[in-house]
Amino acid sequence: MTSLFKKKYILPAIASAFLFVGVSFKDDFFEIAKQIEIFTTLFKELNKNYVDETNPGDLMDKSIKGMLASLDPYTVYFNEQDVVKFKINNTGEYTGIGSVITRKNDKLIIKEPYKNFPADKAGLKAGDEVIQIGDVLLADFKDDASQLFRGAKNTKIEVKYLRQGKTNTAQIVLDEVEVKSVPFFGKIDDKTGYIVLARFNQKASYETKQALEQLKKEGAERIVLDLRGNPGGLLNEAVNICNLFVPKNEIIVTTKSRIEKHNNTYKTTKEPVDTEIPLAILVNGKSASASEIVSGALQDLDRAVVIGSRSFGKGLVQRPVDLTYGTQLKVTISRYYTPSGRCIQALDYAHKDKNGIATKTEAKNYTAFKTRKGRTVYDGGGIQPDIELEETKTSPIANALLKNDGIFNYVTSYYYKNPTLGEKIPTFSDADFQNFKQFLKTEKYTFDTETELALKNTLATAKKEKIDESITVEYQQFLLALQKSEETLLDKNKAEIKNLILDEIIKRYQYQEGLYQYYLKNNSEIKKATTVLNNSSEYKSILKM
Repeated sequence: MTSLFKKKYILPAIASAFLFVGVSFKDDFFEIAKQIEIFTTLFKELNKNYVDETNPGDLMDKSIKGMLASLDPYTVYFNEQDVVKFKINNTGEYTGIGSVITRKNDKLIIKEPYKNFPADKAGLKAGDEVIQIGDVLLADFKDDASQLFRGAKNTKIEVKYLRQGKTNTAQIVLDEVEVKSVPFFGKIDDKTGYIVLARFNQKASYETKQALEQLKKEGAERIVLDLRGNPGGLLNEAVNICNLFVPKNEIIVTTKSRIEKHNNTYKTTKEPVDTEIPLAILVNGKSASASEIVSGALQDLDRAVVIGSRSFGKGLVQRPVDLTYGTQLKVTISRYYTPSGRCIQALDYAHKDKNGIATKTEAKNYTAFKTRKGRTVYDGGGIQPDIELEETKTSPIANALLKNDGIFNYVTSYYYKNPTLGEKIPTFSDADFQNFKQFLKTEKYTFDTETELALKNTLATAKKEKIDESITVEYQQFLLALQKSEETLLDKNKAEIKNLILDEIIKRYQYQEGLYQYYLKNNSEIKKATTVLNNSSEYKSILKM
């Protein structure tokens, strides 16, 4: 009877399911093929018939990137040059000049030369504007100028640059550059070690393990792991770093997708270094992705106290897919979930508002989860610290100053007016802050806040409609009121802005290492972490040990 039931009902049901899947696949395949044919025909006819000469490669690059822009910001297309950069980010190794460079308003600016690497050895400083590389004048070069600094080891490159209005020349000798995942580690006090983990490339767990073991040899009995500003990177390295502090076979992160093969559970696979050493993790709004896996997993496992401000909330998983002619697609395939079941992702790109902005869960709608020992934690995007510190949050006015290089350019001027500071720890007084504000006025910096941008757009629209003359007076009044309000915000956030300026000043004279040395004794977040770790009862009460 049972056998007859299976034949009569179950087998046809299974067959129907397969038929449905087959039909669905065929429908999807047909629709994809149809759209490809339409696009191919359009692309060919456009390039054949357009009135002016076209650049097919440039058109295709823009059309692909335009299509992907409707999804999430992490699903991106890489042309051949982009692929090279992507590999550098993952390996941390390349041949080049060893400097952070940016191109803004068609200017190529040296932002931060790394100590003892080619740009630094050639005498280039932060704030230098490179105007010529070899025979190429950058004013006439619209492509990615950083590619002009690529080449074999020991290649000599002649550059011209502007510094404080004067033209200078230098010869840069290219060399192998290794961007460390752990740029610094040291002792805060006799018993407390400090590790800065800046990125998750292929050597992240190896370098972190080396730092941890060295600090333990030097007598460290507790650890502060600094993930502030770490944008993330390789998933397996995040798992391996957690494995330094938790036993083998612990679930660290789960990925979930509508596609079955992308549903995975990642566990620790090695013997740990130390499962007992007290651990504090520092995060802020720029700690993302793999940083959130580490902080979220160790929080859920009650293995670390997380201190700072809520992390960025980047919980979408990407996979690189190789395409033809050396190009690549980095495509979002799933979402991250911490051991307690929390989704790290903050913004929902599948549901956007009427302005096309991805929606975010309101705090009142956060879902509660439990850590291993029963502590309550919440989703809503990012990792909410156990101890929240206001000073780790960046105000809108400070963000504007960082974005428009107000602080960077002021410190460039300050550096050349104070050339002999050397290894001294500089001070930045209230009088210096007034000088900074005057610098912003003299250089006519705009903060480009949302309000300011909206006001500029209003005037631009009025000019198009030829009604700007009738609103000029009101516009100027509103602009003056806005500028006064921005000056008020500068004063209101003086302490935060002064700290950001001081950080940049220290880097100019003493590089990143000098800044971290300064942090060991002066940074408020590190001080708080040290205080918690030094107070065993407080540490245990937070983790319910």
